[in-house]
Amino acid sequence: MEGDNDKLADKVQYLSDIELAVLVCLVADQHCIIETRRELLDPVANELVLIAKDVFGLTCALLDCNEHTTLDDFGRGILVEKEEHDYFSTKNARAKDEFPVMPEPPRFGERRVSKSPRPFSPLDSRKIGNIVIVRNLNRASNQVQTQALELMRGKRNFTRTAVHVAPKPFVLVALNATGTSRLVTHVNDQFFISHKHYQEDGLPNLEDSNAKEIVEEDDASTSSVVHTPPSRLGKSKPQAALFSPDDLTELTARMAKVKISSDVRAYLHNIVVFMRLHRAVGGGISALATRHFNMLAHALAPLHGLDYISPSLVALAARKVYPHRIAITAPENERSMQWGSNLEAVKIVLDGVTEEGVIEDVLESVEAPL
Repeated sequence: MEGDNDKLADKVQYLSDIELAVLVCLVADQHCIIETRRELLDPVANELVLIAKDVFGLTCALLDCNEHTTLDDFGRGILVEKEEHDYFSTKNARAKDEFPVMPEPPRFGERRVSKSPRPFSPLDSRKIGNIVIVRNLNRASNQVQTQALELMRGKRNFTRTAVHVAPKPFVLVALNATGTSRLVTHVNDQFFISHKHYQEDGLPNLEDSNAKEIVEEDDASTSSVVHTPPSRLGKSKPQAALFSPDDLTELTARMAKVKISSDVRAYLHNIVVFMRLHRAVGGGISALATRHFNMLAHALAPLHGLDYISPSLVALAARKVYPHRIAITAPENERSMQWGSNLEAVKIVLDGVTEEGVIEDVLESVEAPL
């Protein structure tokens, strides 16, 4: 068992930041926000598609939203084609081959048989992808964002023709441009963690894919000299995913067994209290955020090969749970204004304060246990 722990921990060490964010959400059964520069939205979206396929072996749906996106567009965009063969078409094809009997006219008193080659046609045979990437969800209407909230909470989506149930595992990734408007408050609070991707962080899966394409093009140029035997064509085996379903199940089980000491629990609680009392915070430190804070601390432990929560994991969890939630207060609403503070002085104090700066200020103010 200890060897399995080491193997899983070794796998985690090789993951990029985006891969790690997706893995944490898969283990905790939650959802995440990824922000990047507008010109990097397409490459990051392609990177996430490759992560779903190559790293976790899961199906992926990609949806691009804007202010004109409708509920029907959202419902169609999160679906992928099922890999299984159609039961009725397979059954009827087999029956047709095994019993080639000529049709006879119906006799008097017998019920007429439908001429349809299939008993019925399903209204929609597609399914929701394991990982749904919604690009620019913050630009969509409140109705579409509310539909995304219902999908995250209820794990199902209602369309005009069917009810689609989210598979297991299921993660919704909101891919937004940095500096744009936030999601609707309740939708924003439902997201587990947030991650900012910078250009210097790189996109390893996309880079590897592009490199393979270049190599294949070079190989194709020599096809007149080197010929591939016909027996080998179409028989290449798909690459195994880095994390199997058993690995995800094992990490989830270990997350439930993680222990937390009373000192570390008090440290986590103090961070929440200091966050709420910080003069620059105008809101966002909700009860759901506190639950996510505690959950993420538990989820990070097995990824580091630990069965307990350390103070450093708590600090790391705070840096991922609160950036997209903290609302910086307006100078006129700052707490000290109730006691006669000067508005211009308060503006100077709050000038340049960011969500990340608030978190670092709180972590420096709260004493970590030894």
